Amino acid sequence: MTPAVRVPEELSARVPVEQRGPGLDRDAVRMLVSRGAGVAHHMFAELPRLLRAGDLLVVNTSATLAAAVDGWIGHARVVVHFSTRGDDDGRWAVELREPDGRGTTRARAGGPAGTEVCLPGGVRLILAEPLSGRSERLWWARVAGPGVAGLLREYGRPIRYSYTERDQPLSVYQTVFALPSADGAGSAEMPSAARPFTARLVAELVGRGVRFAPVTLHTGVASAEAHEPPYPERFAVPGASARLINATKAGGGRVLAVGTTAVRAVESAAGADGVVRPRAGWTSLVVTPERRVRVVDGLLTGLHEPEASHLLMLEAIAGRAAVERGYEAALQGRYLWHEFGDVHLVLPGQSRDRPLTQSIAQATGSETGPCPM
Repeated sequence: MTPAVRVPEELSARVPVEQRGPGLDRDAVRMLVSRGAGVAHHMFAELPRLLRAGDLLVVNTSATLAAAVDGWIGHARVVVHFSTRGDDDGRWAVELREPDGRGTTRARAGGPAGTEVCLPGGVRLILAEPLSGRSERLWWARVAGPGVAGLLREYGRPIRYSYTERDQPLSVYQTVFALPSADGAGSAEMPSAARPFTARLVAELVGRGVRFAPVTLHTGVASAEAHEPPYPERFAVPGASARLINATKAGGGRVLAVGTTAVRAVESAAGADGVVRPRAGWTSLVVTPERRVRVVDGLLTGLHEPEASHLLMLEAIAGRAAVERGYEAALQGRYLWHEFGDVHLVLPGQSRDRPLTQSIAQATGSETGPCPM
């Protein structure tokens, strides 16, 4: 992968598109379309005329949690990002961060085991062990006191990063496909590729013969600084969606994933024969050019920083050259990055060659005790 760099600051979307001017809706973002050697510029609202009857959009129904909560370790303030709910043992994977004085946070060292974090409402976390041997950023924590679901409802707020202008209500981070989970699970960060969809646009797509297959993948807290590969995440591909995906492939239609989370879910449920079967549980799959994709033909996604592991997934679908051309066009066209930014429709090209080089990075330039009450 490329060295750690950031998108130029002026290309970070600081507020949602509907807050940038009167009369704008979520579908008013721009959409770059990469298809093999070709690159085209569109508005997202044009998506229905760019797809065709028989296409299938795989969408993630995971709801975004108000996953950031203020807490204390002794007298020191911390912000807890609740990343991933465990199975039935009541544990949560969490990331501890430091307030930066500007309404956002910065990284802090994790651990050690046994550290107690005091939270509002009488909830306490006791750090148990790192989630992975690769990093100590995320820790499994035991929860003492009232449950996490009530804590997040009462005291939580959406996770916010420093490139955004201000706090936003949780509704801004929910997609039109989001469904609440009975067990309180959800995504620590919004499955943002689906954010531009509106009910009106979905109805137009259905009217043109485009179908939808819901899946669920609860995405954890991203590695904002180090851009680590994704950790194991909980997912589910229901039987009805598996059958619809298989029927689309058999009938010659295109399976287009809305977001990298949808790709991870579908590909985790696909066998080596390319058949998708109903599955639910945890997935550790990381889609790379070496692993390739077995089911997904195309991807609608946001624009990712050049060092992000998601670019390997894009390359697996479209090939290195197509991804490089797309990102060069996005930079030249002044597209906006991150969860409130513009989107990229990636369709497969003819060549899927060596991994991405440093060219994208070069094109972007440089960067991005007692419980007080």
